[in-house]
Amino acid sequence: MAEIKELDPKNRIDHMKYLPDMEVIDSDIDKRVVEAMNAYDYTQFTAQDVMAALNADTLSPRDFQALLSPAAEPFLEQMAQRAQQETRKHFGNSVMMFTPVYIANYCENFCVYCGFNCHNKIRRAKLSYEEIEKEFQAVAKTGLQEVLLLTGESRKGSDVKYIGEACKIARKYFKVIGLEVYPMNSDEYAYLHECGADYVTVFQETYDSDKYETLHLAGHKRIWPYRVNAQERAIRGGMRGVGFAALLGLSDFRKDGFATGYHAYLLQQKYPHSEIAISCPRLRPIINNDKINPKDVHERQLLQVICAYRLFLPFASITISTRESSEFRKHVIAICATKISAGVSVGIGGRTEGEESKGDAQFEINDSASVDEVYNTITEMGMQPVMSDYIYV
Repeated sequence: MAEIKELDPKNRIDHMKYLPDMEVIDSDIDKRVVEAMNAYDYTQFTAQDVMAALNADTLSPRDFQALLSPAAEPFLEQMAQRAQQETRKHFGNSVMMFTPVYIANYCENFCVYCGFNCHNKIRRAKLSYEEIEKEFQAVAKTGLQEVLLLTGESRKGSDVKYIGEACKIARKYFKVIGLEVYPMNSDEYAYLHECGADYVTVFQETYDSDKYETLHLAGHKRIWPYRVNAQERAIRGGMRGVGFAALLGLSDFRKDGFATGYHAYLLQQKYPHSEIAISCPRLRPIINNDKINPKDVHERQLLQVICAYRLFLPFASITISTRESSEFRKHVIAICATKISAGVSVGIGGRTEGEESKGDAQFEINDSASVDEVYNTITEMGMQPVMSDYIYV
């Protein structure tokens, strides 16, 4: 675990300097993202810029910036209509379903907004392989065929071999396996891909490195550039898909929204074979800190960001999680989200009937609908729930 002495600013490691065990790749994408984000002045965009973006067949990064600007807020209905058209064109009426499975919550990072942070007094737990299998069996009974495996960010508490074994167990029950764990080197991603993992999602949290430094006070996660380049290392390690997200509300959400989309855009250009996914999380309350809530990111602003993602990245998967209300999630999948979580539990274990979770949750969810409830909601909307769109041959 992170030592208490790291709380003293004099002892904090340089958040922009790689640690010895961190792989450095030859890539300029992080610099290009930051330069473009810093140059983005959303107050300069006009209604004419927004209309030009909405009428463009293919959006440029500048068009994307226009749609994220305050000038686009009066055009939200037009954005939603165009986003819906793009979604139906490329994805039809289908909505992918999955569920996250938390297998450990030990963490070595001190992130002030996260319930797993190493100085938060919560119940810590790590599932045994037998317990992991029981969790997967319980999920498989619901009919789901895709899971997202999550741990706290602790190499000591959840090493690469442990995560790999969890992937091997998951492969017995599911067709698609995603990972949302600590960033790794490309050879480690290659190992996990061999174990059965299909894609990797990494929340950058915020692309504002100065703000990032004030929010991540200790642990490997403090190293900003290593986290930014995680998706590229995952692609180089053989993962067929990578996911991106900023935790909207930590910093300027318009700049973070732009940086997230532009980061995905640049990697899609560099690695056109890779599947690109976007998540749209807002801050949620956590145990022992009920003051944490989205900063200036209300549902209209969130919808604006999601619609802008769809128009700029028409082929990207967009996930809406249980951080949001059931009504908002229903609204968004009708417009532009293509993936939704269901039957969610963010505690450690507890899916097996008669058992309670062994460890505390990372944050409070907003929609506790079961798999059947989400499935029925989608069908009642005249849409098609999809458990898996991938077949191994």
